[in-house]
Amino acid sequence: MAVSVSGARPKANVRWFVAVLLGFGILINYIDRVGLSVAQDPLHREFGIGPAEFGLLSGTFFWVYALCQIPIGVVLDRFGVVLIGRIGAFLWGLAALATALAPNFALLNVARGFLGIAEAPAFPANAKATSYWFPNNERSLATAIFDAAAKASNVVAVPLVAFLVTLYGWRAAFFATAILSFVYFVLFFFFYRNPSEDRRLSPEEYRYIKEGGAQPEGASSTHQGARLTYLLSQRKVWGLTIGFAAYGYLFGLLITWLPGYLKSTFHTSLIGAAGYAAIPWFVATIADLVIGGWLVDTLIARGYEATKVRKAVLVSGMVLGLAIVGAAFTTDIHVAIVYVSIALAGVAFHAPVGWSIPGLIAPRGSVGTIGGIMNALNNLANFAAPVVTGIIVQRTGSFVLALSTAGIVLVIGIVSYVIVLGTIEPIPEPA
Repeated sequence: MAVSVSGARPKANVRWFVAVLLGFGILINYIDRVGLSVAQDPLHREFGIGPAEFGLLSGTFFWVYALCQIPIGVVLDRFGVVLIGRIGAFLWGLAALATALAPNFALLNVARGFLGIAEAPAFPANAKATSYWFPNNERSLATAIFDAAAKASNVVAVPLVAFLVTLYGWRAAFFATAILSFVYFVLFFFFYRNPSEDRRLSPEEYRYIKEGGAQPEGASSTHQGARLTYLLSQRKVWGLTIGFAAYGYLFGLLITWLPGYLKSTFHTSLIGAAGYAAIPWFVATIADLVIGGWLVDTLIARGYEATKVRKAVLVSGMVLGLAIVGAAFTTDIHVAIVYVSIALAGVAFHAPVGWSIPGLIAPRGSVGTIGGIMNALNNLANFAAPVVTGIIVQRTGSFVLALSTAGIVLVIGIVSYVIVLGTIEPIPEPA
């Protein structure tokens, strides 16, 4: 694939409208997810949920979501972003509604599992859509827009949900997320098309996208993409997958436990913990867009070797993530916020580069499948993190060992990126 685009940038920017639309979907997607972390205390009062049970409840979404990733990747490569994206967006709303109506812990757990199924296509579909809509020299920023939305959701969602929970109860918060999910379904239904089907896209912009190395639309000639067994045998796929799963462990821990960690360790109120928790997520959002998106594309456009730029960002971001260990040993909430902000900023600006790689290494018709493989292990790590953290906190009464464990997992991810991933270039087409 080409690294740069011949010719001037087109005047039209339909592709960036698509990027913002996809980013808005991820914002809503993650508001659905993070609401549970804020509702821990009222759920404890209503259903008697302790730290270990809360960890299991939080993990239900992630393990169901993870198990769906490889199948949904194959389905995406077979049926496309348009159809699967519409179905998924509609089901998000139903799942949020089911959560709000759950009468007991068991059905609440079922509703979280349903949300895992409904949201399974989101990231692989966005990675596939971005590979269609953007040339290689704009891929990182386009990916950063929807990836940063996952971080921005915590800036918006944690205080918003805390406000709704405090004034109206936890069920009202999930009714609100259901409404937002249905709003996104309507927007996606009417405004998302593949480039070749979008009447708003000018011939000039279409040529710019295609000549810049965008993935060809459609499935492979066999309508199966590269065979799953073939992709699973590729070293690049495993280097990417293990590295990204290490990021997923820390992300899953913080998206679930950050308000609880601040509240229990530093004895703040729910609103106070939510306010402090928003700071690292805001920093992460900016780092995601500026470093993981704009800076990566700018350096590559100026002639720096693409593999070296992307690998440097992947690894340096994970190294900064090790700052989470510092948060384990401080007794000052302000120092803790600094450590968490550094860690989140690092893994945040690493993430859009990680999500751009399936579109850069996949054989034709296989972006969704590689994205599914990568996101499956990522979300198994997302599942393990809240469960392991809940068990550790219940047994030790603190977050010291839990946060240190996340640091060990990050070291494994760094080794995978450095040694196993290798050069970021297309995997050969299967015979």
